[in-house]
Amino acid sequence: MAFDNIYIIGIGMTPFGRHLDKSLKQLAAAAVDEALRDAQLDRSAVEEIHFGNCVQGYMEGQHMIRGHSIFLEQGFQGIPVFNLESGCASGSMAFHNAVRGLLAGQADIVMAVGAEKMVSTDKDKMFNAFTSAWDVARTDWQMEQIAAMGAGMPIPAGSTSPRPYSPFMDVYKGEFLQHVRMYGVTQHQVAAICAKNHRHSVHNPKAQFRVAYDIDQVLAAPAITYPLTLPMCAPISDGAAAVILCNAAGLQRAGVYRQRAIRVLGSVTGSGIERHVNDESRHIVRRVANKLYEQTGLGPQDMHLAELHDATAVGELLETEALGFCAPGEGGVLAESGATAIGGRIPVNTSGGLESRGHPIAATGIAQIHDLVQQLRGEAGARQVNNARLALQCNVGGFWGVEEASAHVALLGK
Repeated sequence: MAFDNIYIIGIGMTPFGRHLDKSLKQLAAAAVDEALRDAQLDRSAVEEIHFGNCVQGYMEGQHMIRGHSIFLEQGFQGIPVFNLESGCASGSMAFHNAVRGLLAGQADIVMAVGAEKMVSTDKDKMFNAFTSAWDVARTDWQMEQIAAMGAGMPIPAGSTSPRPYSPFMDVYKGEFLQHVRMYGVTQHQVAAICAKNHRHSVHNPKAQFRVAYDIDQVLAAPAITYPLTLPMCAPISDGAAAVILCNAAGLQRAGVYRQRAIRVLGSVTGSGIERHVNDESRHIVRRVANKLYEQTGLGPQDMHLAELHDATAVGELLETEALGFCAPGEGGVLAESGATAIGGRIPVNTSGGLESRGHPIAATGIAQIHDLVQQLRGEAGARQVNNARLALQCNVGGFWGVEEASAHVALLGK
């Protein structure tokens, strides 16, 4: 599949955080308006919209035409609007389908948007929004799969919060304990990942949290569920992100300076499979990444930076291994070495990641792309990675069996 003539020409993003005073429509409009200004385009130039959203049906009762209810009101009338939902990977699916529309010749200029309004004064409702991100007809089976990952492993006393937390934290707990059993990874290594990401976020003006932590502070923070403490976990967030893409014809029409247009070199998505928990060679992220590397003729050694799905710091640890940035079992060692910090061999989550930037779930994938475009343009300020030319994005969503239900990886180039 040829990606030689697919470009990103506009990006926009709201600050992520608690926006009780703003509606989903207002958040989406702010991100879209910023992307249009960045691309120097009028909204009439956009020929398709691909919209990722997960929880508005549950939170507000808006089902079936979520994107239409937002974008028709904004003046994007008469064009196709596609509504995408794939758990935390929903924004990436919007991006991927936008790329597919360009490759298929259906349009020359398209837009992908992810937006969520998740923060609520009703805490039970807020946390329960996540419980349909697995097969609800097989919830008992799913919980058994997760529990089996950590079966028989010792859990320190006092390491589980008595307060409500997202059930997905137990997923990461199970994955961590499985990795302890196989490779001997440590909580200290997970804390090193977390501290690195919070240091990066200090210089991101759109991050939900901009406070630096050291490893000792991370370990001393309130427990969520072992090995996770509060700073290791992505917060519940509101926010929106948008990206405008085009083909060669659209680039001519847009008239943007070519040096600000970022190339999409590859985009791959896939779903979970039934596998043994120890069979990491068929892990969903490894499978989609290998397909991307084959598609582009590039490998992990060629990447200059990456934005990975650290809904907890454990997620980043697992993904650095699955993407081939290090050998299996060495993700924690990689982080402790400083290789994934700005200035290191392969900077990861220079935005601060989900742990610090925030995680309005369907906006996350496009926010990752937003941050990588800034890096490749040389517009990341104090977070800038020197000579960044190739950037990898990895976003996952939901859970099925012993791995995520969906995953997306993209490769962007200067």
